[in-house]
Amino acid sequence: MDAELQTDTVVRPVRDVDAEALGRVHAACWHETYDHLISHAALENVSPKRLAELWTHWAQQGPEFRMVAALVDGEIVGFAGSGPARDRDAPRNRELYFIYLLDRFHGTGIGQKLFDAVGADDDLYLWVAEDNPRAHRFYTRNGFSLDGATHTEPFLGETLTEVRFVR
Repeated sequence: MDAELQTDTVVRPVRDVDAEALGRVHAACWHETYDHLISHAALENVSPKRLAELWTHWAQQGPEFRMVAALVDGEIVGFAGSGPARDRDAPRNRELYFIYLLDRFHGTGIGQKLFDAVGADDDLYLWVAEDNPRAHRFYTRNGFSLDGATHTEPFLGETLTEVRFVR
C-alpha cells in the first residue's frame, strides 16, 4: 500500500459542485466494473453528463442519505452512497446503494474508507453483480453474507443479474 496515497486521501460528503467530476468518475467506473458483463456498445452509451445530472439530484438529498466522495490530491477517484431501503421486502432499513472506485486505486484502502463513511456501523443490505468476485470478497470481509435473493435488473439497455448481501 502506498503510504503517500493514504496521506493524500480525503473522504468527505458530496457537494453540488462535485457533480461533473462525479459523473466522469461514475462513467469510468462503470466501464471498468461492467466491461465483462455488459456489451461494449452499451457501455459506449454511458454519458458522464447524464450521470452528473443524477449526482446533482443525489447531492441534494436529505440527511438520511449519506453520499461521500474520495479525493486523492484534490481529484475525485471514487464515491459511495447509502440511504433508506428501496425494496418492499428489504431485509434491513438501510441500503448500501453503491461503492465505486477507479481501478488504479483498488487495494489502497480507499474503498474501505468509503464504506466506513456511509455505513460501517449500520445493519445494511446491498445488491451487487453476481459476477463481481472482487466486490463479493470486499463485502464478505465487512461482515456481509449472501441471503439467497437474486434479481435481474435492466442495465444500460441490457440485463444484469444481481445477488443480495446482508449484514
